[in-house]
Amino acid sequence: MKRKVLITGGAGFIGSNICEKLLMHPDVEVVRVIDNLITGSKRNIAGFLSNPKFEFIEGDIRDYETVVKASKGMTAILHQAALGSVPRSIQSPITTNEHNVTGTLNVFFAAKENQVKKIAFASSSSTYGNNPDLPKIESKIGDPLSPYAVTKLISELYAKVFSNLYDFHYIGFRYFNVFGPRQNPQGPYAAVIPIFFKEMMAGRSPVINGNGEQSRDFTFVENVVDVNIGTIFNENPSSWNNIYNIAYGSKTSLNQLFYSIAKLTGYAGEPIHGPDRAGDIRDSLAEISKATGLLQYQPVVSITEGLERTYQWYLQNPDFFG
Repeated sequence: MKRKVLITGGAGFIGSNICEKLLMHPDVEVVRVIDNLITGSKRNIAGFLSNPKFEFIEGDIRDYETVVKASKGMTAILHQAALGSVPRSIQSPITTNEHNVTGTLNVFFAAKENQVKKIAFASSSSTYGNNPDLPKIESKIGDPLSPYAVTKLISELYAKVFSNLYDFHYIGFRYFNVFGPRQNPQGPYAAVIPIFFKEMMAGRSPVINGNGEQSRDFTFVENVVDVNIGTIFNENPSSWNNIYNIAYGSKTSLNQLFYSIAKLTGYAGEPIHGPDRAGDIRDSLAEISKATGLLQYQPVVSITEGLERTYQWYLQNPDFFG
């Protein structure tokens, strides 16, 4: 059976990478994207517009009727749309809630109404909050530390309730610090890896919040793409209606990250250390055995290879730095 797939947020960093690979799949008939272009960009999907499989809707998941129309006739939904960033959520909690909670509820209910049988959605490692245990295990979370984390936890709760009440089949992905090509280095809420590349490639010292010993489980985007696409063809009933950590399964401090990128770019300077950032967790490391067991998830691209591939992509696309 040929699949028809809706990707919310498909003009964003992760969504556009999913689009690129999905359009090459012989068993996918339609790849439809809905994106309001607030954090996504048409340049991310410019190369797909001439593909007869590709459909683009400039629309907002906060508008329920728009989501209903976008999801009609689809066999699966990959829900990537969100207003990301912990600091942004602290500055704008109402707007973050509108996108991540109301928008997600619209996507879930539209899927139910249109009888879309498979939906995978992006949650976040931020749901672990103040739980200090390492590695992070799906069954043990703490209190959220930011409005963004609250919104992602709510999306998981809505998914569970929908699966109990309706004929609704979901897989939730707790992403751990995804990075790679098309990740935007611009603006006050950009992620750490594109910021480091932007600054060091320009010969400037990036700012590290805190002493730099805080650690993250950095995950190359191709690993995330593969597990999303896998859900479209997943026929294992025991794997559905579950939440999974999606990570590489190793931790890297921000200081280690700095020196890895400095080596790639030839930057000889030192970082600038600023104050700790409100709402951030100290350390993050995922236990990924649940995903490897039930989803056959295999994160084949390491952080070292991922950083090299990201660097080469930025070299080939200098316009991304503005």
